[in-house]
Amino acid sequence: MDRDVCALELLGLLLAGGALLCTLTTTLRSSWLTLSTELLPTETFELGLWETCVVQDLGGLECRPYDSLLGLPPDIKLARVLMCGTLGAGLLGLMLAIPGMHLVNSCRRRSDELRCKRRLKAAAGVLSLLAGVLGLVPVSYIAHLTVLRFFDESLPDVVPRWEFGDALFCGWTAGVLHLAAGTLLLTSCVCVQGDNWTAPVHVPSGGARPARPRIRTRSEYV
Repeated sequence: MDRDVCALELLGLLLAGGALLCTLTTTLRSSWLTLSTELLPTETFELGLWETCVVQDLGGLECRPYDSLLGLPPDIKLARVLMCGTLGAGLLGLMLAIPGMHLVNSCRRRSDELRCKRRLKAAAGVLSLLAGVLGLVPVSYIAHLTVLRFFDESLPDVVPRWEFGDALFCGWTAGVLHLAAGTLLLTSCVCVQGDNWTAPVHVPSGGARPARPRIRTRSEYV
C-alpha cells in the first residue's frame, strides 16, 4: 500500500480523535458566554449548556445547574441537541475509521479486505463531515445571537453584555478538525480506488498450448 495513503489515513484518524476531545470539552465546559460587571469586578459569570458558574478572582468557583429543562432558552436547547449529535457522529466515525486503516490487519482475503476498508473509511469520512457541520451550527448560532445582543441599541449602556467564552473557540476548533478529518479520510478512499484502477492486471501464464500435428501431403512422400 502507498505510504501517502497510509499517511492520509493516520492524519485523518488523529484529527478525528482530537476533534472528538475538543467537542467533548466544548459540550461540558460552562464558559460558552462570560459576563463581568463594574459593580462586582472580582467576579465573572459564565454560562454553559448545563450550568451557570460564578468565578472569583481569588480562585473560587461556584456552579449551579439549570433548574428546569422546559425553562431553558431555545438556543441552549438547540445547542444541547446538536452537540450531543456531534459527539455521537464523531465517536461513530472514529470507531469506523480505526478498522478501516490499512495498518490494521484483517483475516479477510486481499480483495475483500480492500473493499471493506474503503467502505469503512468512506462512512467514517462522511460521519466526520456531518459531525463538523453539526458542531459548527450551535457554536456559530450562539455567537451570532451574542453579537446581536451586544450591539442592541435598545438596551442602556449600563446594562452588562454577555461576551464570547473559551468554549466557543474550542467548538470552532472542533468543527474545523472534524471537517479536515473527514476530507482526509475521503481523499484516502479516492486514492486507494485510483490505485486499484491503474494497477496492472497480471494474467497468469498457463502451459504452452500443444501445436497441432502437421499433415503431410501426398506429394511430400514422393
